[in-house]
Order: sequence, then C-alpha cells, then structure tokens
Amino acid sequence: MSVRIALLLSALLYLQTTFAQETQRIYLSGTDKDHTINWDFYCSGGRKSGQWTTIPVPSNWEQQGFGSYNYGHDKIKADEKGSYRYRFEAPANWQQQQVNLVFDGVMTDADVKINGRVAGAIHQGGFYRFSYDISKLLHKGSNLLEVTVSKMSANASVNRAERNGDFWVLGGIYRPVYLEVKPRVHINRLAINATAKGDFTVQVFTNNLPAGYTISAQVFSFDGKPVQEAVIANEKAYTTLPDERLYTLQQQVARPRTWSAEFPHRYQAVIQVKNGSLVVHSVTQPFGFRTIAVRPRDGIYVNGVRVLLKGVNRHSAWPETGRTLSKDISILDVNLMKEMNMNAVRMSHYPPDEHFLDVCDSLGLFVLDELTGWQAAYDTVTGRRLVKELVVRDVNHPSVIFWDNGNEGGFNRALDGDYALYDPQQRPVLHPWERYSGIDTKHYPDYNYIVNSSLYDQQDILMPTEFMHGLYDGGMGAGLQDFWARISQHPRGGGGFLWVLADEGLVRTDKDGWIDTDGNHAPDGIVGPHREKEGSFYAIKDTWSPVQISLPVITAAFNGRIPVENCYDYTSLSQCGFRWQLLRLPSPGKDNRADTINAGYITAPALAPHTKGFLQLAHPRDWEQADVLYITVTDPYGREILQKSWPLRSPAPPAATANGQQVTAMVSGDTLNVTAGNARYAFSRTSGQLMHIVANGRVVPLSNGPVLAGVTQTLQQFSHSPGDSGYIVTARYEGNGFLQVKWTIKAGVPAQLDYSYGVKGETPFTGITFNYPENMVKGMAWIGEGPYRVWKNRLQGQQFGSWFKTYNNTVTGESWEYPEFKGYHAQVRRATFYTTSNPVTFYIGNEGTFLQVFRPQSPKGAGNNYTAPAFPDGDIGFMSAISPIGTKFQEAARMGPESQGNLMLNYTPVSGRIWIDAGM
Repeated sequence: MSVRIALLLSALLYLQTTFAQETQRIYLSGTDKDHTINWDFYCSGGRKSGQWTTIPVPSNWEQQGFGSYNYGHDKIKADEKGSYRYRFEAPANWQQQQVNLVFDGVMTDADVKINGRVAGAIHQGGFYRFSYDISKLLHKGSNLLEVTVSKMSANASVNRAERNGDFWVLGGIYRPVYLEVKPRVHINRLAINATAKGDFTVQVFTNNLPAGYTISAQVFSFDGKPVQEAVIANEKAYTTLPDERLYTLQQQVARPRTWSAEFPHRYQAVIQVKNGSLVVHSVTQPFGFRTIAVRPRDGIYVNGVRVLLKGVNRHSAWPETGRTLSKDISILDVNLMKEMNMNAVRMSHYPPDEHFLDVCDSLGLFVLDELTGWQAAYDTVTGRRLVKELVVRDVNHPSVIFWDNGNEGGFNRALDGDYALYDPQQRPVLHPWERYSGIDTKHYPDYNYIVNSSLYDQQDILMPTEFMHGLYDGGMGAGLQDFWARISQHPRGGGGFLWVLADEGLVRTDKDGWIDTDGNHAPDGIVGPHREKEGSFYAIKDTWSPVQISLPVITAAFNGRIPVENCYDYTSLSQCGFRWQLLRLPSPGKDNRADTINAGYITAPALAPHTKGFLQLAHPRDWEQADVLYITVTDPYGREILQKSWPLRSPAPPAATANGQQVTAMVSGDTLNVTAGNARYAFSRTSGQLMHIVANGRVVPLSNGPVLAGVTQTLQQFSHSPGDSGYIVTARYEGNGFLQVKWTIKAGVPAQLDYSYGVKGETPFTGITFNYPENMVKGMAWIGEGPYRVWKNRLQGQQFGSWFKTYNNTVTGESWEYPEFKGYHAQVRRATFYTTSNPVTFYIGNEGTFLQVFRPQSPKGAGNNYTAPAFPDGDIGFMSAISPIGTKFQEAARMGPESQGNLMLNYTPVSGRIWIDAGM
C-alpha cells in the first residue's frame, strides 16, 4: 500500500469517527417544489373548500387550486384556514433521543399538535424557521401530526408587516417540515465568528451537560482535512436559559484563506460533545474567515479592502409554485447575478430559503438579510422572537454581512440591539430607506441626489438599497452607467442595489394559468418570472464588469494597444482570461452564424486591483478579411464577465450592378411612377413622398416617406428628371427645420436615397421615417448591434454581428417573449424585413445610425408615461438620435447626462444615405 493511499484511508477513518453521532434530519414533507409528499388537507374557504382531500407539502395552497388570491395592496383579503394531517412512524429508540419538529416556513399562523396534544405556542410570522421539542408527545409506532394554518394572522402587527406588503399574499406550509433526532445530551446551536486574521471563536449552546462531559471544536478545510488541533472548552459555561448552557471556544488559524465574493473560500468547524473519548454528539458547520467593517465617513470594508456592493433585490418566488422553491432555483438565481457581475444581493423583504444562503456562500455573494416589515413593523414582543429566529438560523453564513431591520419605515427601533444578542460577529444593522449606522440607504435617488451627496455630504456612506427601479423596460440598465460612475467616484460610496431581480409573476390557477403581476406592482425585474432575460441584463453585465475595456472604435491607426482597467477588489488581472476572435459576418438571414477566421488569446498583465494598464493584441493574419473583432473576458473560474465587439469595416453599398435597362418616368394625376427594370417606384407629387414600390409584380407598401421624424414640415419643392447616374427625384421641406431628399433610381440596382436635415432645439429623437403595415412583417435580419433593442441611456451590452428575430408584440414585463421585436436598434448597417410580400432590405451608409422598428405598445398597467418613451409616427426609421427611458418613479430627464433629450443649438445639417431593395 502506498503512503498516499494509507494516509487517505486513515483520513477517511478519522472523519467517520469525527463526524459520528450527528443530528438526523428526517423529512415529513418533501424537500422542495419538485419533491413533495401529499398530506391530508382541508381548506376553510375559497376554491376547493369544505372537504378533506390531499395537498402536496411543501406548497402554497393557492397554487394547488385552493382558496383565493390576494396581493398585499388589496384592502380586503381572504382569510382562509388550512387544516393539515400527516401520520409518521417513530421507532422505539427515539425514546432515548430528543426529537424536534421543525418548520422552515409556514404562512402565517401555525397551530401544531402531536397526537392531539399541543406541541407549543402558536407560531406567528410567515418567513421564519421554528421548532418544537416533541420528545414527550411521541408514541412508539404511529403518530399523528396536525397543523392548522391561518393565512391571516391573529396578530395585527404581523398582518401589517407581512400581509400588507408590496408582494403576493399566499398561504400554506410552503417550506419543508422535518424531524431533528439527536442524543439527549446534545448541542442546540452554534454561532461562529471567524475573522480575516484567523481568529476563530465559536459559541456553543448545549443543554445541561452531566459531569465529565466536554465540548471540543476543530477547524477543517472544506474537503475535510484538519487545519488545527481540536480545542477544548476550559472555562465555565454561562447559563442563557434554565436548560441551556453557553460555552465559548477560541483558537488561532494561521494564514486562513479568506471568504469574499470573489474568492468564497470556506472551512468546516466540527463541534463535539464527548463523554471521555466517546463522541456523544457532533455538529459540522460550514463557515468562512472574513471581517466586515463599516468605517464611518469612509466606506464598507471586507477583509481590510474597501468594496462597492453591486447588488440586486430578490423576491423568493416562482410562477407555478409561489414561494415554494428549490435549491436548483437558488443556483439559477445566483448564477444569473454572477453572470451580471453582481457581488451582492438583498433579501427583500424577508429571509430566503436557507439553501439560497448556502449557494451565496459557495458561489460568492454578499447578502443583506432582512426582517420582514414593508412600511410597517412587528410589535416588540413578536419582533424580538422573530429577530432571534432570523439570526439564529443565518448567523453562520459568511455571505451575510448586514441585517436589515425592516424596510421603508417598517422599523421597530426597539429591535435594533437584538441582532447583536445572537451574532458574535456584531454585523451592522441597516434601516433600508433611511440614514442609519452611518449609511445613507435612500431609495430611488435621482442623479442630482447622487452628485450632491458626493460633493456635499461629508458624513454618511452612500449605498441606496433600492435604485434604478425596473418597472417594465425602464431603469435597471437604463441610466445605470451614469449613476455608477458617480457612485464609484463618490468619496464615501458603498454601492447600491437594483430593484429587482425577477418579475414577481404568479400563475393564476383560477384563471387558466395566466401569469399575473398585479398590474404595475410586480413586473419590476431584470428577468421575467421564469428568468427570461431583458435587454438590461446585458447592459448591467457590461457596466458592472470587473474588467473594463475603454476602446470606443477601431480605426486604421489601431496598433493593438487596448486600454484596460482592473475593477476587482481582490483579483489580479493576470488571473483572468482574454480571448480574441476575428469574424466574417454572413449576409443577414435566418441563418446568421458568423465564421471565425482567426482567434487566439491575449496574455494579461499582472495589473493589481483598481489599477489601469493596456492589453496588447498583435495584428493577426487575415485581419483585412474580417468584419468584426470580438474580445471575451473570463474570470478565474472561467465565467464570462465581459464581451466587447468592434466593426472593422465602414458601411458599404449593395453589391448589385446596373443592368443597363432604360429607366422611364410617367406622371398620372398626383402620382409620379418611375420604372427601372422590374421595379416601379410611385411618388406623390403633392407630398413628395414615396407611396409604394412594385417589384416583380408584387406591391411593397413602403410609404409616406421619408419624413423628418417628429417635425411638421411643408413641401417647398419637388422635381424629377433623368440624369447620367439614373433617374433623379428630389424634394425639399421646410418648417421647424428642413429636410432635403434626393432619390437616384437605376434598373437592377437598389434605389439610393440621399438626405440631409436640420432641426433646432431639444427633441426626443431625430431622423427620417417611412410607413409599412406592421401586420405584414414576419421577422427581421440585420447587421448591427443586437440582439436586443436599445435606449439612449441603455446602449451598453449589445454586440455587433448578424442577427435575426421573428416578429413579436412583447410588452416588457407584461409578456415575456424576448428579445422584443419593436424599438431602436444600434449601429445598423443592413436590415431585411421578411414580410407577406417581398422582403425589403435597407443598406445604411452611415456609421452610428439607429434603426427604428415600429413603436412598442405602451404597458397597460403604466401609471405614467415615464417607461413609454417617445417614438416617431413612422414605422421604420433611420435615426441619428433616439429617446431615453425613465423609471416607475422618475422621468428620464432626472436620471443623468445620458438620459437627457437631444439638443441641437443650430441647424447644422445631418446627412445620410440608404439603399432600398424591395426584392427586385
């Protein structure tokens, strides 16, 4: 046997001994939304009420077809009660054990009985773990568990704090139910404080230990290797309750690998109760070495490094199952946050499933853990009990760095000191929405507030716990770059939290599966109810990337030198990967796959965190044959954190060649018909505009253009004549500004349109437009940035390439087929509309042109027009300036420089050229 194998077997034997006598967890319910167990159930009111049947546990009973639906803002709410029954077996050896019955979450009041006897006090509070010692209530063999759940609480403060909140009101045993079976002499709970310097302290709460029993603690690496020798409690235990004792054990770990959102290193503590050498009870607790400090008038420090929290708020919700989730959903959500380069999450407005915190621990997210209290607080007696339940459950998660004592005025200030009673780390307590603990957490500040805070507020750290409200398509990525630039430069910036991760849409089992967001109350997400990604997802990813590349364009003078900034807190740039690709783009179509003609890697310099430098890309072979350069950046774990693209060619005209056929013109009443080969262009002599095109015998109804978008003008001159370069049609308009139009029409060649215009003053958009019947359009392929639409204040995150999408009429947050078809698209060079008539292709001759595709439908639930930006009256437009979008609470103009209107101080002409191919 090799020495290595012998050591491995020895370690396994040691671990089997060390981790023996651990608490057994025996589930009476299922473990999550996908693994349930049926219990007997009776609902007192609403659907399927008045009869005993069965229901999956865990679940919210509304999602199983029982009871009634309410949102927290409803003034009158259903008050059903649910009666549950479940039989389970208790073996004889449990009579020598302690058996606890544990509920991870019940909405809202829970009255629990075992074998007809009350297990303990009715529990009030829907988001918290609670338990009962049922050892003396059990029978050998069959036992009956009965739970009566009241959806509305008998405690008025619980209803105010929870049931009247800005979220769905649901009922039921929605998180798992299980038994904890442990020895009569045992560990009740642990509370660990492990600092970045290696100081390890664990508070061990036990029941009364007989004489001769000892408590020991030992630190292991996460894969089970001992780090230090065990330390034994050698001090007198403190009495906390009549039947509970507290032991404090301490030791020093040399040079621990610290936990952070970038490097979430974890350890395990093994705490044992021994009788001599016999292990009576053992508890294994994951933890991390890390230190949190709020330095007044400075910032937030983790392990001695100042950090900016790039966070989002998160509801615990899934459309089909309400608040009954799974670890898979926790992993999905945390990975979505990490994909957006977030390093933090706020629990809004209640504690999450514990597996969500486990995932935050393992993948690396800083967490604000929150006591429920949406604009109203628990009474002090109830609040103190729930604070304890919150902190005792979550105290050992290294991801948790703050406690939130309610939200937006839902602060019972008498509870502020209670968190420290159960938290040896003494994490700071926040009041989200106000200034507290030296941190300004103001909700929904406008841009000027951020600027003024950075200039004049010499006291508090700025960290809004809700900002960039994401109702419909507003906020989130829109305006974030301006806000983040000011927060990053703020001398006391602490970061901020976007509102919110996902639209809280609920499948209505009483309305044929319709997903309900309660009007404009819940469609606030960066992603949809099933985590469908909106355009802001990619803008946030780009803005919050810990690696920033600041190369706006690539010109002929490009020498491969690329400015780069390392915005990480702990990671060297050399730990990241940089891959480049040269791509040749196909013609726009449904098959839009680009060809990689060359690719390679860039060796990153060893830039320290928060420093700037350069990447060096050697001009590879085939450079001249490429259409676009991509650079993709990955983090030390191989996760993509940034992708940038640069077009390498100027816009080009179509490749068609004139066939020499004669071009003729004929006037019929108000109509000028110009025929070139198999195409005929009809113009109105009264308006000077294109009326339609007939190509290959099919009418292409591209009409009423070009017009100067958003400006009323009058035709001043219209002329047409043959010319050396084809048949020429010109028109000039004047009014509020001017528009000059020149058409050049040849046989066998797309029609060429040259235009110039000038406007003065502030406008939401500028450009030219045409009309085209929306009901005839089936899809669009284009070369430009995509695949999502953009706003003036949300240009980040899209890539230059060849794209295709089918027609949809998605209203962001009210339906979830993404990317949305309608809207503005950036840097478009060519676009083909597939229709029920001929396809229509536009070639665009100017860099920086935005393509307007119809007008997005305004959300039905919008209370104002802040999230419905202005659009031209035309259907297809070629724009040099586009409109920004606002948020639920703020019009765009209050959101920073990128969100202002488009201001022209004089009539400086804007010129452009497009070619139109109507399927000749």
